[in-house]
Amino acid sequence: MRVLLIEDDPDIARVVSRGLEVEGFSVEVAINGVDGLWRVTEGEIDVVVLDLLLPELTGYQVCERMRARNDETPVVVLTAKSGDLDQVDLLDMGADDFLTKPVQINVLAARLRAAVRRSGGSSTNELTHGEIRFDLAGNRCWVSDDEVPLTKKEAEVLYVLVVAAGAAVSRQEIIRSAWGLDFDGDPGSVDVYINRLRKKLGAGTITNTRGVGFQLATTPE
Repeated sequence: MRVLLIEDDPDIARVVSRGLEVEGFSVEVAINGVDGLWRVTEGEIDVVVLDLLLPELTGYQVCERMRARNDETPVVVLTAKSGDLDQVDLLDMGADDFLTKPVQINVLAARLRAAVRRSGGSSTNELTHGEIRFDLAGNRCWVSDDEVPLTKKEAEVLYVLVVAAGAAVSRQEIIRSAWGLDFDGDPGSVDVYINRLRKKLGAGTITNTRGVGFQLATTPE
């Protein structure tokens, strides 16, 4: 899978590109918005990883101009913790997903694969993990052949775990994705929804990794 990383910080670009290459991606780096927009237009790119605070053209402008040209290449935005755009703004501007820095490479890799799959780069919008089947487009879930009814927030929490493909996801990462960057409530809300999902999906489906976070069990019980 060919990734265009548009990032002006050389240290971040080096770490992210090397990490994605280990995950099996082919990575090209652009260091400003103008160069990035040109490369995604001229090259054969499967997915874009886009920083927001870029010289010459901001990440917002890059994404906006891509969509104005009817370029539907998936865009996964990387934002700083202090970013002033929330999840709704990012999705409205045409982004497919977002993560905040610093990012776990395995989680970023899983999000990129999911973004490409949803865009039509794969024949299905569904992900499977053991007996769990999750519809990325409709936020619907099945265990074996039985559909499991989920609330909107339960589906949003499960989405983060499913696209991580068994990798551990931190509590903070779940909050950022399911509640947004401006969430100032009780972090224990994550545990509440994890427990609800365990009751619906099976007690051994979601495990804790001490000091890291939560993950879907490799072999759900």
